[in-house]
Amino acid sequence: MCPARKKLNSLSEVLKFTYPKLHTGGKWYVDFYAYDPADGKMRRKKYHLDNIEKIKERRKRANELIESLTKLLREGWSPWVDADSNRAYTLLEEALNKYEAFVERMPKYKTRKSYTSRLNILRKYNAQRLLPIRYVYQFDTAFVSDFLDYIFLDREVNPRTRNNYRQWCQSLAAFFIEKQYMKSNPVEVIKDIAEVGKKRQPLSAAMLKQLESHLRESHPYFYLACMMEYYTFIRPEELSHITLGDISIKEQSVFISAAVSKNKRDGKVGLNDKIIKFMIALGVFQFPNDYYLFGPKVTRPSATRGDSEMFRRKWNTLVRKGLGWSDCYQFYSLKDSGLRDLANSEGIVIARDQARHTDVSTTNKYLQGRDAAVHEETKHFKGNL
Repeated sequence: MCPARKKLNSLSEVLKFTYPKLHTGGKWYVDFYAYDPADGKMRRKKYHLDNIEKIKERRKRANELIESLTKLLREGWSPWVDADSNRAYTLLEEALNKYEAFVERMPKYKTRKSYTSRLNILRKYNAQRLLPIRYVYQFDTAFVSDFLDYIFLDREVNPRTRNNYRQWCQSLAAFFIEKQYMKSNPVEVIKDIAEVGKKRQPLSAAMLKQLESHLRESHPYFYLACMMEYYTFIRPEELSHITLGDISIKEQSVFISAAVSKNKRDGKVGLNDKIIKFMIALGVFQFPNDYYLFGPKVTRPSATRGDSEMFRRKWNTLVRKGLGWSDCYQFYSLKDSGLRDLANSEGIVIARDQARHTDVSTTNKYLQGRDAAVHEETKHFKGNL
C-alpha cells in the first residue's frame, strides 16, 4: 500500500474524514474524503471551482470553502447523510434529552436510576473523546463498540455489567429509530462477551440461623423484611409498595397489584405462619390499612413509602458489615434461599407458583389475581429463617 493511501486509512479510523485541500492545474477543485455510513467506507467529495473566472477569486473562494468545510467536518457533518429524509442531523444531546425525559416517566425507580446513570456515563465518555460525536447518525457501531470497551477495560467492570450496557445501548438505539433519527440498530452486530458464573449466592441453613440471631431482637423490622423476602419471594420494588390492606390475616396471603408487579399482573402469595406470628408480636396490624408495611429506612409501618433501595442499603450496613459476609450474599439471596428450601420441602411446582414465575400452570391462567388460590404448604412449611 502506498504511503498516501496508508495515511488516508489511518487518519480515517480516527477522524472519519480528511481535511479539505485545494488542487490547481488543468482543473481547480477542493476535495476531501468523508465517511459514508450507508456504505461503511470513506468516499471522496469534490467541489469544482472552474466556473470562477479570476484566479484571485478562485483562491478566495477556495479558502472560504476549506474553512467552512473543515468546521462542519470537525462537528460531525457528512455530505453523504440525507438530513431531510431521516433527521440524522439531529444533535445527539437534543436526542439524549428526549430519551432522558422518556426514562423519567418509567414506573420503576430502580430502572430510572440505572438508565440515568448509564446515560450520564455515556455523556461523560463522549465529552472526553478527542472528537466528540455531535449528531445522532454518528451513534454508530464503531462508537458503541468503543464505548463498551471503555466500560469494560477502563472502568474495569465484570462481563455481565458490560453486557448490560450493550443491551442498554441497543434499547437507546431503538428509541432513536422510533423517533426516526436512524434507520437501523447499530448495536445488533455487537455480541455479548462470556460471563462468569452468577455472583449472588444463596445462604446456608447455618447462615440463616445466624441472620435470625443477629436481627430478630435488635432490628425487628428489618428481620421482618428478610422473612418476607425468604418466605414470599416478593421482589424488593414490590415489597416497598405493600400496604397493610394487601395482607389478609384470615387467608394468610399477600396481594401484589399489577400496578407494582414486575409482570404487570395481579398476584397473590402465601404468608408463612412464622411471619404472621411475628407481625402480631410487633403490633403491625394496629396501624391503618393504607400504611405501607415498611416505612423509610425499613422502619415500622408508615404513611410514607420508602424506596426499594432501602433494603439493600440496610443489608449492606447491618448484615454484610455486621457479620463480615462476602458481597456475593445479598438481600436478594434470601429469595434464592427460600426458593431452594421450599422446593426441597414441598416440591418445585409449589415453589414456582409462590414465586409467580411466568411458566405457571394452565389453571392459573384462568384466575384473577385476588381470586387465585394460594398453596396451603406455603403457610406452614418449616423454613430455616
